Amino acid sequence: MTFAADGQRDWNQRETSLLTENSPEEGQEGSHWYAVQVASGCEKRVKTNLEQRIQTLDVADRILQVEIPQTPAVKIRKDGSRHQSDEKVFPGYVLVQMIMDDESWQVVKNTPNVINFVGAEQKRRYGRGRGHVKPMPLSNAEVERIFKQTREQEPVVKIDMAVGDRILVLLGPFKDFEGEVIEVSPERSKLKALLSIFGRDTPVELEFNQVQKQN
Repeated sequence: MTFAADGQRDWNQRETSLLTENSPEEGQEGSHWYAVQVASGCEKRVKTNLEQRIQTLDVADRILQVEIPQTPAVKIRKDGSRHQSDEKVFPGYVLVQMIMDDESWQVVKNTPNVINFVGAEQKRRYGRGRGHVKPMPLSNAEVERIFKQTREQEPVVKIDMAVGDRILVLLGPFKDFEGEVIEVSPERSKLKALLSIFGRDTPVELEFNQVQKQN
């Protein structure tokens, strides 16, 4: 449904005013953490753009922090080398600590690649289409759990190899043998594969850098 410019402006004004209706906890002094859904793969871009908008629009007293919760990971490449990286705890979301009011809501909501706050959908009082999503703050327990996980999580070892994958041996006494992965041990950089030796399937332990995954 298409609205005239004035009608759309009126709806936007009514929509933002809903943020503080019947929400005394959000209208009081003090901040809360909110989850914000963003376009896939745009978490860092949103964080950078929002932090710039906070300074440009002078709302640093109400939008206090923008975070992408991440945990450490170690990715093992095909050659066996290890690459330190970070894994997003909630892909497609950023967390924002803010004092919610109409202006701060607009600053976040109008940031490029932001989809919406996570919250409760309130249906329109008239007309068609989706209603307004009323942002719901995260509880203190949720926030503590999320950031405790990012602080204390041991690095997760990841490799692009799984049970059932077909592999070709590149190095060692079984060079040019093909087989099927039956066990993966990322912490040891090794796997076990069934190789056909003398016509019999035999489990053989191999280093990650000795094999290549087959398509």
